[in-house]
Amino acid sequence: MPKTGHLRIGELGRRVGVSPELLRAWEQRYGLLEPMRSAGGFRLYSRADEARVRSMLRHLETGVAAAQAARLAIDGAVAESPAAGASAQVDALPAELGAALDGLDDAGAHAALDRLLATFTLESVLRDVVLPYLHDLGLRWERGEATVAQEHFASNLLRGRLLALARSWGRGSGRRAVLACAPGELHDLPLIAFGLVLAGRGWTITYLGPDTPIATISETIADLEPAAVVISATTHERLGSAQRELGQLAQHVRVAVGGAGATESVAREIGASLLEGDPVTAAERAADEWS
Repeated sequence: MPKTGHLRIGELGRRVGVSPELLRAWEQRYGLLEPMRSAGGFRLYSRADEARVRSMLRHLETGVAAAQAARLAIDGAVAESPAAGASAQVDALPAELGAALDGLDDAGAHAALDRLLATFTLESVLRDVVLPYLHDLGLRWERGEATVAQEHFASNLLRGRLLALARSWGRGSGRRAVLACAPGELHDLPLIAFGLVLAGRGWTITYLGPDTPIATISETIADLEPAAVVISATTHERLGSAQRELGQLAQHVRVAVGGAGATESVAREIGASLLEGDPVTAAERAADEWS
């Protein structure tokens, strides 16, 4: 990371989704930021400062106290993955979560999630544990190897936990993205994961949820004037039935489509961008490309 100062505090706050007032407090209390002075006397912040703020936010997401999170960020502690030679107990955490969810063990599943979030970043937990588990569960359900009860239990528990993590994603200071499932689409866990990662990159999220009428999305756009609208669908038909209306939206705002139902041809016909890959990777890429 270059150490040359280049960002005013307002721009830094917009990027990371933290108010300038809180950034100043972290700088004064914990020494988290190391600004330089411009020729005109303005405080300028580097990409290294931005990286430390993002690192502190990741540690805060795991429940670490602010002072400790700042120390970890300053020391360069990495929350993305366990250190080399991590114990077998850490390696077993994803399996513990899967076993608890399969066993309809509410307390066990919450405890396993707590341990995962205390060990890994949210992005890692989503990309490497939660989303693969849900994909595998869906395949097992199709083969008759998982019950409806298991599928509903796991989906509802994980959805509740992810939405709890998202409770402040609408209060950011960055650009706004409106997220919605296409009409008739009820599976919103991947879209929630996408929103959490995008919020972690400084975006403000307005979440409309499953089965959202296009008229509702249009009204929201008129009220909030977002920088982007993301539509998710698991089948081509759900996007296809709304293709004309989505095309009209795309004339006024950036529209992106994602999910198994989104293809390059559908996106092209709508005039939208296609979100490729898993929701975490797609959100990381979108945050870079839409900046």
